[in-house]
Amino acid sequence: MGIVQRLQVDHLPGLTYSELFLQNEDLLPVPEEKRTWGYWNFIAFWVADSFNINTWMIASSMIQLGLSWWQAWICVWIGGADKLWRVGEPVVCVQQRRNGMASIGGSCVLVMLRAMWPSVNDIPNHLPASSGTTTKGFMCFFLFWLISLPAIWFPIHKIRHLFTVKAIVVSIAGITFFIWCIVKAHGVGPIIHQPATLSGSALGWGMVSSIMSCISNMATLVTNAPDFASRSSNPSAALWPQFISVPLCFSIVSFFGVIVSSSSQAIYGEAIWSPIDLLGMFLDRNPSHATRFGVWFISASFIIAQLGTNISANSISAGCDLTALLPRFINIRRGGYIAAIVGLVMLPWNLLKSSNQFTSYLSAYSVFLSSIAGVMITDYYLVHKGHYSVADLYHSRKDGWYAYTYGINFRAYAAYISGILINVVGFAGATGRTVPLAATHIYEMSFFTGFGVSALVYWSLNRLFPVRGASECATFEEVDVSSGDGVLGAGLEGSDEAGSDGKSVASGGVRSVRSKA
Repeated sequence: MGIVQRLQVDHLPGLTYSELFLQNEDLLPVPEEKRTWGYWNFIAFWVADSFNINTWMIASSMIQLGLSWWQAWICVWIGGADKLWRVGEPVVCVQQRRNGMASIGGSCVLVMLRAMWPSVNDIPNHLPASSGTTTKGFMCFFLFWLISLPAIWFPIHKIRHLFTVKAIVVSIAGITFFIWCIVKAHGVGPIIHQPATLSGSALGWGMVSSIMSCISNMATLVTNAPDFASRSSNPSAALWPQFISVPLCFSIVSFFGVIVSSSSQAIYGEAIWSPIDLLGMFLDRNPSHATRFGVWFISASFIIAQLGTNISANSISAGCDLTALLPRFINIRRGGYIAAIVGLVMLPWNLLKSSNQFTSYLSAYSVFLSSIAGVMITDYYLVHKGHYSVADLYHSRKDGWYAYTYGINFRAYAAYISGILINVVGFAGATGRTVPLAATHIYEMSFFTGFGVSALVYWSLNRLFPVRGASECATFEEVDVSSGDGVLGAGLEGSDEAGSDGKSVASGGVRSVRSKA
């Protein structure tokens, strides 16, 4: 028993056994002193996360697919605009969405070390070809993995400073790299004048596939936006920076990627889709001290870029999800470290062997995220019409809004699986199997097909089998928890926090809605 208590995370005193599996400090409504994210913090967040290598590679890989530069850029704008959705409260429907660490950061470390010590490139390989990596590649990935661990320690309301630093440093590096390549190529390069090699329906579906890749790239960040929005000083602080920054910043960075690839065509006679590969080639041609310093600075900045992206898209999101899975023993910090361990053992470097494999991975990733987003958005906006019961989130009584048969909301799981199934045949085709053309086209629109099917199935099942608190089944009364109504305290019977002062743990002024029927 002593060992179990030591493993438990901090929680309110006096909780029942079942309540220990429903709440901890990271799952409770965010108190006012932790709502520290303002307008500029969110602007810095999106500027920082747009400057990541994934975004550069997506735009460049569209050129390899056969699009012209302006067609690729249109796809980026459309993909960015499609991600302006606002997903509902994360505490209402937190699910395990993804684990993994971006192996791109390891490539950045390798280039940075080569700029300082060229002999690093001569480290002999002792790993078999089947491993998907090399000795020096794994060493650099492991170094990046170690660098990421300290950043996981900081709570969400304090990690905002990392994104401020990242936004400044990486923006300078990105602009420097952009100008450097243009100067080195004596212009923007031939790709900017190169027409599309696709035409007709092939061009149309090529653009659709590219748009899906853009959406998939941003889906992780935007689907997880509520994890950060819950720490905003006010609702508009999260809304307007996202509304403006997401399409603008991602499109600018993607434009940089297109121009840099175009410049590499003029410099080396081939389009290099990864900026890290291009920096590595700068080191292969007897570089001057100035070139080595420039490569070092840009690659070090890209390490910061990937670090911030991993923290926002992987560590924090997985930490929030795992916290809801087992709140008695897992909080956001512990969940982030669990995700880091899983990310190490899943061999993520195998995802980046080629641009086709990279875009196929993003498209497959989109299948799962789209089904989750369809259920979440439908539940929040159509089923409950923006209402939720804070108290019922933290108790296990069968009369609560969120009490389901054996604890499972079959409507959500049925809708989630349906959204995946419609894309399964097309996914098989993407892995090399022969499938009908129609299935391939459905898969190429995977985010929309998965989202639409899961949303429709979930809404239909809720019409047939209404849940408690559905807008058609109940009337609502808005309650200010901080006023002393003890709404949350109703779910914390026996807790010292729901004591004589009548105030619950949500005393920061959180708004709640409670059903009267």
